[in-house]
Amino acid sequence: MKTTRRKHSAAFKAEVALAAIKERETLSELSARYGVHPTVISTWKNEFLKRSEEIFSKRGPKSEGDFEKERQELFAKIGELEMQRDWLKKKSQSSWAWNNGTSRPCIKR
Repeated sequence: MKTTRRKHSAAFKAEVALAAIKERETLSELSARYGVHPTVISTWKNEFLKRSEEIFSKRGPKSEGDFEKERQELFAKIGELEMQRDWLKKKSQSSWAWNNGTSRPCIKR
């Protein structure tokens, strides 16, 4: 019989990792209490300790104004790129027609 892997939420993992960091219970006791293998608990604890400095090094979540500003900048960039694309498309079509001989220049002699 094939069993499916359980997926734990980030909040659950953090709770178990914090309990392991406190060391009030052994890994075996934590394993029995949370229903997770001791090796997994140890892995979550080590990952929590390794990545804990990211919490203090990064800026907090972006505000609504930051998102709106970034959105406007991206829309402006999209508009600029569309204009460049259209210009290049038009330029390439006119030079192609020129080279194919479908359109001949008017030269007075």
